[in-house]
Amino acid sequence: MRSREILTAVPVAFHENGDLDLDGSREILRFVAASGNEGAFVLGTTGEFPSLSFEERTALVTASIEELSPHMRVVVHVGAASTHEALRLVAQAREAGAKEIAVLTPYYLKATDQALLDYFTAVTNAADGLDVFIYVFRAVSGNFISNELMATLAALPNVVGAKVSDEPLEQIRAYRDVVPEGFLIYTGSDRDLGRAADYGAQGVISGVSSVLPKPFRALAAAHDSGDAAEIENAQRGVDEVVDAIAGNMGRMKAAYSLLGVRGGTTRMAIEAPSAEALAEIERVVALYR
Repeated sequence: MRSREILTAVPVAFHENGDLDLDGSREILRFVAASGNEGAFVLGTTGEFPSLSFEERTALVTASIEELSPHMRVVVHVGAASTHEALRLVAQAREAGAKEIAVLTPYYLKATDQALLDYFTAVTNAADGLDVFIYVFRAVSGNFISNELMATLAALPNVVGAKVSDEPLEQIRAYRDVVPEGFLIYTGSDRDLGRAADYGAQGVISGVSSVLPKPFRALAAAHDSGDAAEIENAQRGVDEVVDAIAGNMGRMKAAYSLLGVRGGTTRMAIEAPSAEALAEIERVVALYR
């Protein structure tokens, strides 16, 4: 089974007035396409998906497939607060040419296990011909997939894996123990690229690697070599850029500006980086660009 893959969680560019910057978003996509990473995760949390209209998503998913699919896998996030909207997004992704989709749990209202099962059953049935990843992120969605429910979901048609964000690595292991052997699990914890494999993950879905992919590539290569000193040094590089960018889309946009990529600004309520944060971003961009 594959291990230590890096899928880039891709940001979306916005103009200063909040309008979608599609040309800037394409610049980001082209930058990601040249990263050497194995795949991309688009229209997810890093893409500020709750702020996007259906029409904006149509333009962005089309651009993502066009710019990225010649170079890497593309996983399109289609999760929504309702089954009705998620089914619309599945159809949208399919029409754009997606082959893989990820489905966040419904969010805002608390859902029972039966309600979650009903939601995922409807979505996975509609995804015939697409590979489906269950997306677990209870810190933002308010809903969690228990080990027992994950075992049930893993048996649904078209489900091939899961993305697990903001959970300890022990939760990755707990899921691994109840899913089929070929089931793919990715952590959303950027700095755990190396360690996650020991808990049964195949790799990481990383927003920080959207701007500074080289430390992540170096860490994956170090683990392939098995050299302990090389691994330790590469891990320090990943930790350094994760500390500076902190998974924050405002900081990612600041880094893009330094890299000559038109990342624009954020649309959601994200605080602009402080002068101290900007200085640290400038330092790590100079080191790891």
